[in-house]
Amino acid sequence: MMSTAPDPTYAALAALLDYPDESLVAALDSIDAHLREHARLPKAVRAGLDRFLAYVRERDLLTLQENYVGLFDRGRATSLYLFEHVHGESRDRGQAMVDLLQMYERNGLILNQGELPDYLPVFLEYLSRLPVPDARKLLAETGEILSALAGQLAQRGSHYGFVVGALLPMAGLAPADAPDATADDVAAERPSAADYRALDASYADEAVRFVGAATPAEEPVRFYDQRPARRT
Repeated sequence: MMSTAPDPTYAALAALLDYPDESLVAALDSIDAHLREHARLPKAVRAGLDRFLAYVRERDLLTLQENYVGLFDRGRATSLYLFEHVHGESRDRGQAMVDLLQMYERNGLILNQGELPDYLPVFLEYLSRLPVPDARKLLAETGEILSALAGQLAQRGSHYGFVVGALLPMAGLAPADAPDATADDVAAERPSAADYRALDASYADEAVRFVGAATPAEEPVRFYDQRPARRT
């Protein structure tokens, strides 16, 4: 029987996807220990996360930060801001953010100044507070975005593809292709014009609806474009 208690694995993956800093480096051993004891992670997913943890441990913090910015902050295709993948700039932006923020606050997650609720690590932190069935259903609502993001990261040969890819089976989705994970250290040197285009319009006009959460927003939450300040 599936446990209904909150799953801290969401918070562990959120930490791995956040901007790398000293707190991440200090927490690596505890994150690793939790992931090793988490029986629901498939072996291939666990092996990929091992490679990611080795990537972090083998590099100094400045290199990790430069690689992160080079990968995630140069265009929509690899953005960690979920709204950015669907609607780009939209007049619906303000209300969508309010709806998502209110959903968080109803479950006790209060964001710091400068944080926006569509940032994937923030979203995962929220899921870590929900019963497993609710979190799984809500994560699945972003499945098309996560699959596309994992695919983009795999194409770029990034270790971060292992972390985003780990979310797919947690949402009941097919696993992503494993990245060759050889290109992180050149990410900052090779911006592509394609990075500044929206993802394929196959789902760009669809609303991502947050349904099935413990206390869902009254209106569907629609993703849109905004790049918030980095979390502190």
